[in-house]
This record gives sequence, structure tokens and C-alpha cells, in this order.
Amino acid sequence: MTPLVEILVLLGAAVAAVALFHRVGIPSSLGYLAVGALLGPHVTGLVSGAETIRFVAEFGIVFLLFTIGLNFSLPQIYALRHSVFVLGTGQVLLTTALVAVAGWALGLPAAAAFIVGAVFAQSSTTVIAKQLAEQGEEGSRHGRLALAMSVYQDVTAVPFVIIIPALGVAAGALALPLAWALVNALAAFTLVYLAGRWLLRPLFHAIAERRSPELFTLTVLLVSLASAAITDSLGLSMAFGAFLAGMMLGATEFRHQIESTIRTFRDVLLGLFFVSIGMLIEPSALAQVWPWALAAAAALLLVKAVLVAGLVAAAGYEARTAWRTAIVLALGGEFGFALLALGLAAGGIDARSAQIALAAVLFSMIAGPFLIRANRRLAALLGGQAPVTQAPGPQLAQAQSLRNHVIICGYGRIGQSVANFLEREGIAHVALDLDPARVRDAHTAGEPVYYGDAAEREILEAVGLADARLLIVSHDDVGAALKVLQHVRAARPQLPVMVRTRDESRVQELRAAGATEVVPETLEAGMMIVAHALMLLEVPLSHVLRRMRDARSDRYRLLRELFHGGDALSGTDDGADRLHSVRLAAGSAAIGRRLDELELEPEGVSLTALQRAGRRILAPAPDTRLAADDVVVLFGSPEALTRVEARLLG
Repeated sequence: MTPLVEILVLLGAAVAAVALFHRVGIPSSLGYLAVGALLGPHVTGLVSGAETIRFVAEFGIVFLLFTIGLNFSLPQIYALRHSVFVLGTGQVLLTTALVAVAGWALGLPAAAAFIVGAVFAQSSTTVIAKQLAEQGEEGSRHGRLALAMSVYQDVTAVPFVIIIPALGVAAGALALPLAWALVNALAAFTLVYLAGRWLLRPLFHAIAERRSPELFTLTVLLVSLASAAITDSLGLSMAFGAFLAGMMLGATEFRHQIESTIRTFRDVLLGLFFVSIGMLIEPSALAQVWPWALAAAAALLLVKAVLVAGLVAAAGYEARTAWRTAIVLALGGEFGFALLALGLAAGGIDARSAQIALAAVLFSMIAGPFLIRANRRLAALLGGQAPVTQAPGPQLAQAQSLRNHVIICGYGRIGQSVANFLEREGIAHVALDLDPARVRDAHTAGEPVYYGDAAEREILEAVGLADARLLIVSHDDVGAALKVLQHVRAARPQLPVMVRTRDESRVQELRAAGATEVVPETLEAGMMIVAHALMLLEVPLSHVLRRMRDARSDRYRLLRELFHGGDALSGTDDGADRLHSVRLAAGSAAIGRRLDELELEPEGVSLTALQRAGRRILAPAPDTRLAADDVVVLFGSPEALTRVEARLLG
């Protein structure tokens, strides 16, 4: 078959497999693996251009690491330096050492045992990131820690890339290649850092001003691939360069748009990557070594899980987070295949041992999505349920016995203020928070605060969701708030829920998800400033209070009636309602018509003011007839404003 026909066959088989796997609830990555194994050279042989496909599929890893870098900016990496670097290094070194010693004890040569240890030390960032994203756990405590450690594992693969081919070299001759690899890594980081600091932000500002999605997409592709090419030219992995570029851009205001732009390319190419891995599966070899491969896969999962759980717990994390992180990181990784290929090429490992290691990693990657999906339940079995509080059972029983109480999700500044007022009013309440120190201090002081993730339905049920009279989400994590709303609406459709958010950009989304009231923090701050300003201007207090009441009853409309800069109707921002001015030039269709004849309300648009002959008229009379050069000030969504403006101008 021609390359084009091979690609069409692969795409057709991938569509069918992924659709089938989605239907039965199996992760799509396993569908891609099945397609590769079935169509690869060792089964049907329908696709022979495996090397070409593998080359293209490598860009899937590049874009994946670029996307992960967007979520791990330098300040975040610096904040995690003690945990990620110490935990990541400890996990890689200990796993490599333990597996190597075990392999050597079982009769493997020292070089082969070291290679197997290095292969088993890697975890699949691809599978971890994809599965956590599907479960909505990429922003959780264990999800962020596991992702950060898996990315760090990818970085530690660089020294292995130097060491494994040089295993046959004398020890004294190994120092120079390692030192040179370190110099290259520092040079790559310096180049990408300087480019990100001095070039990338101005570049994306200039590109964004053009308002061309096509140009923006091309620029994202250029930056990610250019960074990958820099590290590749220095003898490092392309994925490492892409991660560095993403990390630099993660600190800019373009992060979310860049991530959205690259997602399509990433997902398609990642699918090809898994197809290329599936082509490595050799059923005839598996038939001979599968018992050893299964045993090795079980050992891989067990050793890594126990090691990671111990390291994370020793770093001060609670047992549940330690076990959930360990279960996510237990599987093998795609970089292990690259290390195996290097070991085979250098003669450091024989073909049979390499097939066992390959199959073991594949088995662990097949089991990985199921383990990650069940990480919460498995962690509960292995480490016990997370302590809902530092205090033992009686307090928890007291929380479960509450009736007609208020549940506060988040016990930070806002949550504590709400709790203080509720306590003074004698209203029963209970609070949940994920900061162990804060929970310990508050609980020691006698406050009804418990450790728990409110985004988990079992935790909400444990604090009396069935009998609560109100639930308040007082933190500003919109993703977690949406999960809370999903659980509450499934269990208590009529329960009032108040949600705090930082601004008005996601108010509609939260209301659509079931929030009874959404309180935008910035708008409430604006209300207080307006109230104080009016009182300083000697406006009567009763008048100020009435204005504030009217503003709140009208969903903060006066505070939301804003003019947006740039192309107000382009739809390139958050799509929130805004003000827009329309000047009626001579010949406009609306001239001579009464305001009540414009039929604005069915379009979801209202007229807030009329500018005529230099005079601004607020709330003009409905029977006012429009004249040439009038300026009407409209309020509505960008799409509705575009339609109304076109109708008014004719």
C-alpha cells in the first residue's frame, strides 16, 4: 500500500476502535494500542511504514510536553522545588537501584539489570496527563504532584540517554559525555528562558493584535517545534525543549489560548504515538515470555507504588494523597521504550530480556488507565480513608448528626468570615478544607472544620449533605465548584447553593451548572467602593442602600455595563454582556422609528441611553423617535449586539 492508503487505513481503524472503546468505557489509549498491534508488522502487516509513523508520532510527545509546560510555569516549579526535585530524584534513583539489584540477583548481567531499572523508573506522562484530564483530576493535589514528578522523570531520562550507550566504555571515559550533556541542558534552558523573557511575550502580543486565528496557530506551532529543534540539536530530547517553551509561555496571559490551539494537534499525534507503540508488540515473542512479563509488570507496579507512597508521605503529605500519587505514577512510561532501543543498539541487553521488559511496560501501561481511574478507591483500601479531621470519631459523628445546617466548602479568608457570622447568629454549620495545618488549628480551637475534598460526593455526604439547608462554596476554584454543583444537584436538586467567584467571567456557567447565587468578588468590591463614594458625597444613606439593593436585584447590571476595548463584537474575549454604541448615520433603517418599535427585548438587548445633540438621556421614553446622528447605547451579548446593529443600520 502507498503511504496515503496506510494512513487512511490507520485513521479508519483508529476511529472505529476509539468509538468502540468509548462505548464500553475503556480508555481510548488502549484502542490506539490495539490498532497498532493489529495492523503492525507482527500481526497482519497491513501497515509497513512503522518508522515514518513513529517519526510523526514523536511530535505527539512534543506537543504533550509543551502543554504540560504551560501548566508548570517557573514560579510554580520554584514553589515545588523541594517536593518535585527531591521526590522525583529519589523515586528515579531508588527504583533504578532496586530493580537493577533484583535483576542482577536473578542472573541478568549488570549492564542489562541497570537498563531494566532505568526503563522501569519511567512513568508515562502521556497516559497520566490524558487520564487525569478525562477524570478532571489534573488540578487536584495528587494530580499536580504526579504530573510534576512524571515530567521530572522525563528530564532525568536525559542522563540515561548518555549513560546507556556508554555502558561499555571505561568508567573514566564516561565523565566527559555526562558533563557535556549537563552543559547542553543548561544551554537549552538558558536559550529558551531568554527567548521566553525577551521575545515570546512581545511576539504573541504582536500576533494577538492581528486577530488572526490562523496566524496565532502558526506561531504556536513554530515556537513549540523551534524549541524542540534547539534541544534536539544539542543532543537532548525534543520533548524537553517543548516543555521548556511551554513553561516560559505558561507565565503569560496567552496560556489558555495557546493550550486550546495546540490541543487538536496534540490529541491526534498522541493517538499516532500509541499506534506506533502498539506496532512493537510481537505476539509470537509474547507467547514465550508472557509469564515473566506479567510477573515483571506486577513487580514494576508494586515497587513504584510502595516507593512513591513512602517518599511522598515522608515529605509531609497525608497518607491518602501519598497513595493516590503513588498509584498514578506506578505504571511504566514511553521513554522506557526509547531507553530499551538504546540498550539493544549498544549491546547492553539481550533480545529476550528486552522483550520481557517491553511487554512488562506495555502491560503496566494497559493497566495504568484503570488504576488511575480507581486511584481514590485503591488509596482508601491501601492507606485507609483520609482523616476528615485530626480529631477522632466523636467530632465526625457530630458532623454527620447535624440537621438544617450550612456546609462551607473552603475555610480560607471568606469561609472563616462566613462561619464567624453564622456562629454569632447561632446557625449550625460545618466546613471542609484541604489545608491540614489550617484544619488542625481551627479544630483545636473548637471550630467545626474537617479535612476533606468537597468535590467528592462521599465527603459531602459525610458532613450531612442530605440534611443541609444551604451550601456555600467560598473558594475561587471554579473547576472544583462545578464538581460540587454536579454532586449537589444529583443528590439535592432543590438545595440552595451559593458560589464565590473572582469575577463575572464565569457567572453564567456556574448558574447553568445549578448555582442558586453566584457572588463575583470584584463586583462586590465595586459595590462597596460605590457605596462609600456616594456617602462621602453626602448622598443620604437610605438612598445609597436603595441603590445597592436595586443593583443586586438586577444582577449587578450597572457594574457589568462596561465598554470593552478593541473589537468589541469580535467574540475574542469571554463573550460576556457589554455596552456598545451605535451611531445612526443618514439613511439608517431605524431613523424615524419609535424606541418601542425596535423589538430589542426578543434579541436579549436593552437600550440604556440615548445621546442626542450633545445631551445624554438615560432611560429615554418608549415613544421617543430616533433621528439622524442619534447614538443609541445598547447592552447585550456580542452576537446579539451584532444582529441588532445590522438591523438598526439597515
